[in-house]
Amino acid sequence: MKPIWIVDDDESIRWVLEKALARENLATRSFSNAREAMEALKTSTPQVLVSDIRMPGESGLVLLQAVKAQHPGLPVIIITAFSDLDSAVASFQGGAFEYLAKPFDVDKAVELIRRALEESLREASVEQTLSETPEILGQAPAMQDVFRAIGRLSQSNVTVLITGESGTGKELVARALHKHSPRAAQPFIALNTAAIPKDLLESELFGHERGAFTGAQATRRGRFEQAEGGTLFLDEIGDMPFDLQTRLLRVLSDGHFYRVGGHQPLKANVRVIAATHQNLEQRVRDGLFREDLYHRLNVIRLRLPSMRERREDIPILTRFFLTQSAKQLGAEVKRMSDNAMVFLSGLDLPGNVRQLENLCNWITVMAPGQTVEVKDLPQDLTDGQGFTQVGYVSPLPSPVQHAPAAGMHTPLQAGAAAGNAASPPAGDGSLSGTHGINGHAGMPSIVEKSSWIALLETEAAQMLAAGRPEVMDALGRIFESTLIKTALRHTHGRKNDAAVRLGIGRNTITRKIQELGIDGAKDD
Repeated sequence: MKPIWIVDDDESIRWVLEKALARENLATRSFSNAREAMEALKTSTPQVLVSDIRMPGESGLVLLQAVKAQHPGLPVIIITAFSDLDSAVASFQGGAFEYLAKPFDVDKAVELIRRALEESLREASVEQTLSETPEILGQAPAMQDVFRAIGRLSQSNVTVLITGESGTGKELVARALHKHSPRAAQPFIALNTAAIPKDLLESELFGHERGAFTGAQATRRGRFEQAEGGTLFLDEIGDMPFDLQTRLLRVLSDGHFYRVGGHQPLKANVRVIAATHQNLEQRVRDGLFREDLYHRLNVIRLRLPSMRERREDIPILTRFFLTQSAKQLGAEVKRMSDNAMVFLSGLDLPGNVRQLENLCNWITVMAPGQTVEVKDLPQDLTDGQGFTQVGYVSPLPSPVQHAPAAGMHTPLQAGAAAGNAASPPAGDGSLSGTHGINGHAGMPSIVEKSSWIALLETEAAQMLAAGRPEVMDALGRIFESTLIKTALRHTHGRKNDAAVRLGIGRNTITRKIQELGIDGAKDD
């Protein structure tokens, strides 16, 4: 890990921060002015930069501008006076991670630097992942299965049928299949069969001869000819008109077709990849899709998971889309707070990856400030209108923290997302304090009961990605503590009765209460 740079003309402030960070085993490098720091940036970079705003020579804002020009993802903390509101505003406009008001509490300063450090390490991890997987992003097991399938099909010309909900990235997968196939040097042609009027779709696919119909002033090559030697991607194949299905079947069967109005057969050397969000088997049963064409297309079937099945990918996709959106709009990259990211990971996004991308574009344009909180998200998300919020939890302490800060909650505490009607967390790691199905306190809601495993998976994935040590032990202690505390409340503190209810021995619950530091237990 790189050192934390401290830039301040006040030697006492540099000394205090150096000693405080040294106690946390964090390396530092200090500079007395901005010019020295900018010179050092030519040969090295920090993990986090902390700079005073008013110094002799170049100001901290000039240094901030120089850092952001060279290293846009580097967190910069600006030290400013309480009364200097304009400087604080300018700091955020310049892309500062946060500002620290003088006089500051050393512990709070260290806590802020820890947050910035976590952000820096996370961004570095994301950048590495993005560079390794530039085509399709995904670390979830369901996506790993897709990647393995693409790898197995890399040297094949077989027809592939891609299924999955709208917005799951079917065209991206089709492009990846083409890119890693023997046809990669030849054209990739995509056609959405649902977006072309029925009367024009035949001409789009197969082309037409001059004079074939009114308006056909010249011979036109269709998509099959355009994709010669390469790949033709037919999206939303389930919406193809029934009579055109017959012509497509003929091409797939014998590799020949006719232009509209043509009499000379043309040979098609094209690999066909089709995609649909519909249930083709049901459309076959309903007489809307030819069964023989279905079997011709369904040689290799590749199903793409919805976002509900790959929630652990939401953070990496969100950061990617926020970076992409900021580049397109020429804006600073917005950061999601931990709570906001966990909130997003709990959403049931019916529009899948496409909806998440659109949301990130909205955040880049509309969200105030550089760090986005839950309250900054669109109201229809936070109010649960049009979206299913399957749960909302506070994250575990970050990997660079040694103990939870005051007021921080454990990951299995059920909280209230902004705008959602729910009681505040009980503060002891339990699920009590929320309203149940009938509005009774002390009983987890049906939403939480159905989603806690998904939330646990999300939390575990985040901890593993962050390199947290002893993940099993950390989550296990929280799980055991929550169960025992809930049972003790249910039995009014009687630990022997709680042990019976939990199905564990009396000695076991006594030992666990001591190990976990649980208060309020009493002998029966």
